[in-house]
Amino acid sequence: MSRSADEVKTVPLTPEVYSYLVAQAEPPSEVQAELIRRTRALGGPAEMQIPHEQGVLLTLLARLTGARRIVEIGTFTGYSTLALAEGLAPGGQVLTCDVSEEWTSIAQEAWKAAGVADRIDLRIAPALETVTALPAEPVVDLVFLDADKTGYRAYWDQLVPRVRPGGLLLADNVLYGGEAVRTDATGNGLAIREFNAHVRADDRVESVMLPIADGLTIARRMST
Repeated sequence: MSRSADEVKTVPLTPEVYSYLVAQAEPPSEVQAELIRRTRALGGPAEMQIPHEQGVLLTLLARLTGARRIVEIGTFTGYSTLALAEGLAPGGQVLTCDVSEEWTSIAQEAWKAAGVADRIDLRIAPALETVTALPAEPVVDLVFLDADKTGYRAYWDQLVPRVRPGGLLLADNVLYGGEAVRTDATGNGLAIREFNAHVRADDRVESVMLPIADGLTIARRMST
């Protein structure tokens, strides 16, 4: 079917198309499948876990950047942390921040089972405190934001200067269920809308928003 020049070139993500898309990624390992099962058993909070195909993307991006230093804001049950750790260059480490010992205890069991626990530094404390205490030098290779949405901008402003030129900053939930497009958005939707505008205006990075899961922004740190 031909399209006019001003038509949006996209495919509606029907259940069938989504299943096909997911099938193009490597399937979950036994450890990942068990972590998905345990997280789903939590009920409502399970929606905070990233989908498997997004985890595959995180691993790929970590490998593409040769990441040795990764900072993650928001651990939950550790699926994204596991994906990032599997993409690390030899000798690398993921510093991941959360405030829940209950949920991260599930994560730690999975990391141990996957053989990556020694690559992960879990900090149970307010993430902003952890981040501001990091060295100021731009040595971080990759950042993944997936925590409290009202805190995104503060995390971003602390982390951008700490990312090396060519390094990546990733932010999850940047569509926030579609609320980010609403001019009358409130709460988390408004926080994400304002964060997106902040990223778009930040001349320290070049960025693109992808419609994967609940929206993922990928930003590359420009040379200083």
